[in-house]
Amino acid sequence: MAGDVDAFETAAREVNAEVTRTTAGEFDAAMEDVLVDPAVGTPLPYHGVSLPGWVETDPSPSDLAAAATGVTSAGLGVVESGSVVVESTAAGEDPTSLFPERHVAVLAASDLVADVSAAVEHLAAVAGEGRDAVIETGPSATADMGALVYGAHGPRAVHVVVIEDR
Repeated sequence: MAGDVDAFETAAREVNAEVTRTTAGEFDAAMEDVLVDPAVGTPLPYHGVSLPGWVETDPSPSDLAAAATGVTSAGLGVVESGSVVVESTAAGEDPTSLFPERHVAVLAASDLVADVSAAVEHLAAVAGEGRDAVIETGPSATADMGALVYGAHGPRAVHVVVIEDR
């Protein structure tokens, strides 16, 4: 498992995403280091892990527009590309991950898959349930108009918090 996390971290950093490794017991301290206020978020599905109380978990459109940070869980991490898969749910992962300038994706190390082929198998099940997902590989970037610009169609910064004991 540690080798997978090491390889994921290397790949994520190569696409300009930051990575913090932590445990459930150290999660609160890790989040204090990566969150920028104001923050919005969605409930996290990991036992013993939750967002700080000051993170708005039922954001209005104006909360989303004002948020510096959006925090969601990631259903998968793809080791070969450093990508995270953010699945849509009624809790609002899509807008929470895409509208704020900074997206913090919380990922269990046990949810790492080797490659895009393995991720596609998982995505087929998600689609079969009538849901969508976003595959995020670092910050949003475009060079359509010349120079590379970050944040054109999503967050300017991506930070993945990997919980190694979930």
